Amino acid sequence: MNFTDSVSVTRNAPPQRNFPERRPMSTLFEHLNLIEPLQRALREKNYSIPSPIQAQAIPHLLEGRDVLGCAQTGTGKTAAFALPILQHLSNVVKPSAPRTPRALILTPTRELASQIAASFQAYGKFLKLTHTVIFGGVGAHPQIKAMQRGVDIVVATPGRLLDLMGQGHVRLDKVEFFVLDEADRMLDMGFINDIRKIAKTLPAQRQSLLFSATMPAEILGLAESFLKNPVRVEVTPVASTAERIEQKICFVEKSKKRELLLHLLQQHGQGLTLIFSRTKHGANRIAEGLGKDGYPAEAIHGNKSQGARERALENFRRGKSKVLVATDIAARGIDVKGITFVVNYDVPVEAESYVHRIGRTARAGAEGLAITLCDGEERKLLRDIERLIQQSIPVLKEQPFHNESAGQSTQRPGSAGGNQRFQRGGRSGGRPQFHKRGPSRSPAQGSGGSGARRTFSSHSSSRG
Repeated sequence: MNFTDSVSVTRNAPPQRNFPERRPMSTLFEHLNLIEPLQRALREKNYSIPSPIQAQAIPHLLEGRDVLGCAQTGTGKTAAFALPILQHLSNVVKPSAPRTPRALILTPTRELASQIAASFQAYGKFLKLTHTVIFGGVGAHPQIKAMQRGVDIVVATPGRLLDLMGQGHVRLDKVEFFVLDEADRMLDMGFINDIRKIAKTLPAQRQSLLFSATMPAEILGLAESFLKNPVRVEVTPVASTAERIEQKICFVEKSKKRELLLHLLQQHGQGLTLIFSRTKHGANRIAEGLGKDGYPAEAIHGNKSQGARERALENFRRGKSKVLVATDIAARGIDVKGITFVVNYDVPVEAESYVHRIGRTARAGAEGLAITLCDGEERKLLRDIERLIQQSIPVLKEQPFHNESAGQSTQRPGSAGGNQRFQRGGRSGGRPQFHKRGPSRSPAQGSGGSGARRTFSSHSSSRG
């Protein structure tokens, strides 16, 4: 890669690399030189102001530049790449060829793949383009049939895509547009080698994008391997938590967690509530217990079928069930508007998971509350989280199950006030501090895929 002008990077991040400078942001979608069918689709969704990542990335992508984007889920990055891809494919009309898509979007989870496909459905509804979704957990036959018919756009997870490539059902030698979404989660889930295998089959002449919420050295190395002279766009500090989230810790005996959860739901469960469990069995147990106590809840985890997971997510989105219990893996890629309350029933083993968990709330400028239930056995995990985020999480003592002994030996600096910052980070070194800011996000932030009418011609391999 050739890099020209430098941009600043986060303190204690990997060595600085140089990228072309960012262009000033436009204020309206109509200023972004998008074709009329895309403008019409945006108007129908009442989107007029692009989010920062959209305003920065779309002009470069329309010019054919590669882009390295630092952005978390919920910042509007799906539209940032979907709109230019749709415009590019519609400007150069080609008949759909069997097994050979023109655009490939790789994403870590089935849920996120479905959401991205829904965004292409919504934004491309006035264009004669086709797409399909390829992921595991469902039968491969509908996906194979869709590829045999020929599609313009494929949204896929790495494992199933490699399977179909190995069987000769998918060829990538005609791909013109390649997107790697949520690259850091791909790294966490062990997909990097799969991504490298897939990237080797792509043609040299293509336009490529990589989006990641964080930029560790391995992700930058991956970007260097397949991006050409990219522009870097960044809209959020690397490794920061979602903003406008009020965070609290409840120290409690393990045996009292269920009773405390019910108390917290009575106090704060008026909107949509997302509860995190460390295990699949725990997620089922929590959901079943809440149902018996008058709080209808559904659980999603890796043992659930894809159909069951999608039904649970759809019921949650529509408010039919206001409580969803999830494991970390199942929750990756969930982008549901209106989640006001996140509960960490178990403290996550990986400190980074805490950031991703609580980021499910406070989307699109809204406020959110995240409460973590911590028993005596989880104290060290809490210390790891506080080192990572460089802040002591305030203790909520005004609850009937507060257990002082559970928090006495946590060695939590400044726990009384909850505002003391650590001088150095933990495994990841110094990280940006978290502060609450005022709202200012565009209506187009988020996946943009909900509620899309199926006018856009689609050979979809899954429903929902």
